[in-house]
Amino acid sequence: MSDKNNMVKKYQAALYIRLSKEDGDKAESNSISNQRDLIYAFLKDQEDIQVCEEKVDDGYSGVGFDRPGLLSMLEDVKQGKINCIIVKDLSRFGRNYIETGRYIQQLFPFLGVRFIAINDRYDSERMDSQADNIILPFKNLMNDSYSRDISIKVRSQIEVRQKRGDYIGSFPIYGYLRDQGCKGKLAIDPVAAEVVREIFDMRIKGYNNQRIADYLNEHGIPSPMEYKMLLHWKYSTSFKLNPQAQWSHVAVERILKNEIYTGTMVQGKEKTLNYKVKKRIKVDKENWIRVENTHEAIISKEDYALVQNLMLRDTRTPPSGKQLYLFSGLLRCGSCGSNMVRKKIRSAGSEYCYYICSANKNDKSVCSSHRIREDFLNGAVLKMLNAHLALVCAMDGLQDIIAKLPLQEQEVQRRCRQLEERRAELVRRQKLKISVYEDYKEALLTKKEYLEMKEDYETSCRQLEEAIDLLEKEISSFAQMNGLHSPWIERLKESGNIPELDRGIVAVTVEEINVTDSERIKIHFKYHDEFEIALQMLEAAMAAGNTGEKLSDRESLRMERFLLAAKEG
Repeated sequence: MSDKNNMVKKYQAALYIRLSKEDGDKAESNSISNQRDLIYAFLKDQEDIQVCEEKVDDGYSGVGFDRPGLLSMLEDVKQGKINCIIVKDLSRFGRNYIETGRYIQQLFPFLGVRFIAINDRYDSERMDSQADNIILPFKNLMNDSYSRDISIKVRSQIEVRQKRGDYIGSFPIYGYLRDQGCKGKLAIDPVAAEVVREIFDMRIKGYNNQRIADYLNEHGIPSPMEYKMLLHWKYSTSFKLNPQAQWSHVAVERILKNEIYTGTMVQGKEKTLNYKVKKRIKVDKENWIRVENTHEAIISKEDYALVQNLMLRDTRTPPSGKQLYLFSGLLRCGSCGSNMVRKKIRSAGSEYCYYICSANKNDKSVCSSHRIREDFLNGAVLKMLNAHLALVCAMDGLQDIIAKLPLQEQEVQRRCRQLEERRAELVRRQKLKISVYEDYKEALLTKKEYLEMKEDYETSCRQLEEAIDLLEKEISSFAQMNGLHSPWIERLKESGNIPELDRGIVAVTVEEINVTDSERIKIHFKYHDEFEIALQMLEAAMAAGNTGEKLSDRESLRMERFLLAAKEG
């Protein structure tokens, strides 16, 4: 045998191959097979190098160094299994200027590792020391800058798509599928959407998140994670602890808080700090990207808002039950505004429940008890709710009469004039507030005088803003003088008279109940403001119009009786 054949391989080498579209890599030139072929073609003439292993990171950015293939190779370097690393070019090893330079110029020489970047003509064993030491950092810096530029372009492109209302998530949110006819849009998944509706419905009826999760598990409904698997989506997560993922209170809450079910696309809730740090951080809610009406809604905006309100108000489920109490989170003391708490009393072999002011319960000197029996409260709320519902239905029945009243010309114009006057006055007050500060800076006013005048102007500005808001609502009500059309009201209209209260009915109709004493309560209905504005519009229209010409005596009497009943109610 020749000396050439007897030559012992000096270097035990590892080939490192990496591809990432995130770095802007071109699949044609940087494909895994292309890199492999190029390296092996180079090795044909390298008789002192023996290939021991091949490490591949497919789909990993070169900015970070926590890649599995790279980490495995570096571990083998530490253990002395390999002493040579070969890559297609420097960017394959890494695009982080500092880290790449640290490995190639400090760590590898210290460990006695030969590093070869074929296309960059870099070989640590054969380099011209001074020239290559100058050129190498520049090449690493260029790779780093290229990665940064790609990151900026990708981020801006993603932001443009988000602001356009396109869905950019890897997988559609539970309840939706990708719209096959329109890229970047969502279409309702009938099966999962029905589960979403049931979750919202149960929450409105008073079930807490854990009970909803238990119900879904008991009925064999696949959790969002399992549902993805059933659809054969290539989905994986590190959070799956059991063979089959179950519904949890967290999964239920995630659905209940997701505004995307109302047809509004909400994205940009998280972001990375920069192209080098991949850790995701939360974005303030006011900076989220929201685009309305981008896809079909599963849940109405009214029901979504109702559930968010209930989750803030609801206290807890009773120890032995699965639902909230009927009035949980809705009762307030009429004197101090504190919550009313439920108490159970056993007397003479019987049991009854009542509500008491929580402030009085904790400290009797703070407030009186304002206690009220639960059975009386149930009856009173049911009676008042049915009476109010009857008025709402009666208003709808008066649409033919309302259409004859001079609503538009006189009342709308009058309120528009008032609106312009209020807005002009608000601007004037705001300017005066600024001038007061200028007078103070010029020492024309003392600090005490300035603070007093500033507070007066701020108070008047707030009052004007409230008046403007009310006038805008009134004008809007005139323009849509067709009764109340809240989805909640429509549901109750269909059922007619309510025979019995349940948590769902109370939740969708009652905003708050104030308890004054054992037999006096005041109910604030959710649609109270709209109803009151509608009544004011009718009264104003009746007073402004010549009802003798517009309405018959019978119609006028009918309208007057309705307005009288509404005031008494």
